[in-house]
Amino acid sequence: MNYKDYITSIKDFPIEGVTFRDITSFIQNGEAFKSAIDEFSEFARKKGADVIVGPESRGFIFGSPMAYNLGISFVPVRKPGKLPREVISVDYDLEYGKNTLEIHKDAIKKGQKVVIADDLLATGGTTQAVIKLIEELGGEVVGICFLIELKEEFDSRKKFEGYDVLSLMEY
Repeated sequence: MNYKDYITSIKDFPIEGVTFRDITSFIQNGEAFKSAIDEFSEFARKKGADVIVGPESRGFIFGSPMAYNLGISFVPVRKPGKLPREVISVDYDLEYGKNTLEIHKDAIKKGQKVVIADDLLATGGTTQAVIKLIEELGGEVVGICFLIELKEEFDSRKKFEGYDVLSLMEY
């Protein structure tokens, strides 16, 4: 299956000169979405994942069904003020500004093997922030999976040397 057939590219969004890769058309196709979730789930199974972590909000779309498939926990990483219990946080840069992410302080136990799931690898800032949170809690990031990697524009994979990265599409 050619996953790129299900991605809609929108020129000059959100700003002029940027081509936005819209995943909503992809997840609207049940066959393509299921196939991607199955590939991600198999990747996480082979890595021996105990936990799937997904950053807000599109990481939830991919991470939750992966965790369900594997019968393991899903942990959301959220923007500030969204999680009700004690959290740890990290500030980071993203493509168009700065942001902060938080995770419950008790979400990851020391030594747990974690796979991060998200829709897109662009600059890598969000994923680097998620890794910091997981490792601060004592988790071991054993894999990172993305639906799309913007290799030509950013080539951010080098930021993740030492981590096993799976991307299903490259642009």
